[in-house]
Amino acid sequence: MDVALRRSVLYVPGSNTRALEKAADLPADAVILDLEDAVAPDNKIAARERVAAAVASGALRGREVVARVNPLDTPWGDDDVAAMAELPLDAVLFPKVSCADDVIDAAAALDEAGAPRDTVLWTMVETARALVSLPEITTASSRLRVLVMGTSDLARELRVPALPGRPGLTPHLAHGVAAARAAGLDILDGVHTDLEDTAGFQHVCQEGRALGFDGKTVIHPNQIETANRCFGPDADAVARAHRIVAAWEEAAAQGRGIAVVDGRMIERLHAEEARRVLALDAATRERSAGGDG
Repeated sequence: MDVALRRSVLYVPGSNTRALEKAADLPADAVILDLEDAVAPDNKIAARERVAAAVASGALRGREVVARVNPLDTPWGDDDVAAMAELPLDAVLFPKVSCADDVIDAAAALDEAGAPRDTVLWTMVETARALVSLPEITTASSRLRVLVMGTSDLARELRVPALPGRPGLTPHLAHGVAAARAAGLDILDGVHTDLEDTAGFQHVCQEGRALGFDGKTVIHPNQIETANRCFGPDADAVARAHRIVAAWEEAAAQGRGIAVVDGRMIERLHAEEARRVLALDAATRERSAGGDG
């Protein structure tokens, strides 16, 4: 089973040369080289050049590399897309996507800029309109592969208070996961901006995992290890997955449609999920063997 390992996805400011250099040595599964929110208007062009140089250098290879461009209706959007289309990126992340037409425009921009077909499209979900338009957004382009929850902007627009545990956001996060899964997409949880709140960060990682997210977007290297641990399969889950697959294969060989593992009934769906856990574990081990944690 082919799975994408996205336990931790680190935002890296495109204007910060030191951060771009350091990202190559961090154990994040993916990086988002940010030309948008993390870059002041006066630094937009210089940031684009720094990101292009960092990607072209090849230093970031071995993980998924994504660039977040500015919206197409800003002075920098079209030039960002044109520059990123020439680079060996895995994906381009478009912010402020609120409807299907925005996704169609983003895909068209990639096409017109000559981006390879295997350069996929990611979109932010950070507005109320995006939330109610998710069924249309998620099916608007064959390039679209990943949704990224923009929880800070979303909380502001929804007027949700910043309470521990994000109770006001939880139903909207669950809605995002359901929409992503209905369209066969992956989805990443939003950032935790309080860098000193390590307990709170672990809590929202665990909550995100429980809601079904594939991983966590992070804004500081110190958050990577916790995200990797929370969104990666632990030893008990891997051991159980091995037992489930073995029991299911034995049952199938005997013409039976169910098996019993640890006192619980197992059907095909459980075997499929167990195989996914094992694929994630294999990807994690491969990443660790490559020295990226």
